[in-house]
Amino acid sequence: MSATKLVLVVGATGAQGLAVIDALLAPAADGSPSPYSARAVTRNPEHKRAKELAAKGVEVLKGDTNDLASIAAAFKGVYGAWVNVDSMTVGEMREIFTGMRIFEIAKQAGVRHYVWSGLDYTFKISGYNSYYRVEHHDGKGRVSEWLKAQSSVVSDNDLSWSVVSTGPYFEMLEAGVMGPLNVRDDGTVVFAAPIADGKAPFIALKDVGYFARYVFDHREETSAQELEVVSEMVGWDHLVETFTKVTGRKAVFKRQTFEEYMQNYADPDRLVAVDGAPGTTTWAQNLRGWWGMFRDNLLKRDEAWNRKLNPNGYTLEKWMRETKYDGKIRFDTLKLTEDKNGMRPNLEVLKTL
Repeated sequence: MSATKLVLVVGATGAQGLAVIDALLAPAADGSPSPYSARAVTRNPEHKRAKELAAKGVEVLKGDTNDLASIAAAFKGVYGAWVNVDSMTVGEMREIFTGMRIFEIAKQAGVRHYVWSGLDYTFKISGYNSYYRVEHHDGKGRVSEWLKAQSSVVSDNDLSWSVVSTGPYFEMLEAGVMGPLNVRDDGTVVFAAPIADGKAPFIALKDVGYFARYVFDHREETSAQELEVVSEMVGWDHLVETFTKVTGRKAVFKRQTFEEYMQNYADPDRLVAVDGAPGTTTWAQNLRGWWGMFRDNLLKRDEAWNRKLNPNGYTLEKWMRETKYDGKIRFDTLKLTEDKNGMRPNLEVLKTL
C-alpha cells in the first residue's frame, strides 16, 4: 500500500470520474492534505481528459473493462475503488458481468473498500413493467442487488463494499438531452420534454464528488449500505421558473409526448452502447423508460436526509448561479457528447418548437 490510501477510479475520464477524483484529492476539512491518492484507468491515456488527470498528479493506466486482465493489473497496491462501468459504452449485459467480476478481482487483490457507482433498478421498482426498462439503470441496479448478497467486513484484512446511487446530473442541462432545445426569434428559451408534472432526482457533479469522499471517509458507517443521493428533485415548471429567476430570460416548458420528443432527434433507432454490445437497446427504447420513470415519479429520494449529510450541497438555483448557466449547449461536459456518441439533433424539428 502507498503512504496515502490509493483509490482506483474506473470510469475516470467521464464527467462523474473527474468529479470523484477532484473530491478525493481535495484537502481534508481541517486543511490537512488528503489521505487519498488516485489511480485512473482509461481506454485511451492519450485522451485530453486523461492528460489533464496526469497533470494533477493522478497515476493514469491503460485499461479496459472488456480486458479484465488489465483491470486486475490496475488493482495492484490499491486501498479502495470507485467503479463506474459505462453502460453507454459497453451495454447492459457486459456491464452486469464486468460489475460482478471487478468486485471479485478487487477481493482477490486485497482491496479494503469497494464503492459501486449505481443507479436505480427501474425495472424492479416498476414491478418488472417492460415500459420502464432502462438499460443503463437496470444494469447498474442488478449489480447493486448482487453486491447486497456479498459480505462486507470493515477490517484491515477484508473487503467492505458500499453503493452510491446517483441520478441525472445538473450538468446534463448543458448537454442537449435535458436542456433547452430551441431559442425562438423573440428570445424565449424552450425546454421541451415528455416529463409532464413528474420530477427527476438531479445531482450536481460536485455533490457526487462530495458523497464519494464521504463514503471513503466513513467506511464503517457506509459498509453494506446503498446511499441514494440527490441535490434536488426537479420538475420542469420549477426548472423554467428557476432559469428565468437566475438569468432574467423568458423561458417556457413545452410539454411533449414521448413520440413528439423523439422527433427532436435524427437517429433515435441507433444503439445506445458505443461498442454495439449484444442485448443493447436503441436510444428510443432506452429513453422511453428513462423519461417515463421521471414522469411517473418512480424514483424517490429523501431530500432531508441528503441535506443533513451534505448541508452545503447544491440546489438547482445555486448550481445555475455558480456555473453562470445560460442555457447554451456544451459538448465538452459529458464525454459521450464530447466524443460525438450522443444522439444527433433534428434541426428542422427543433426550430419549430
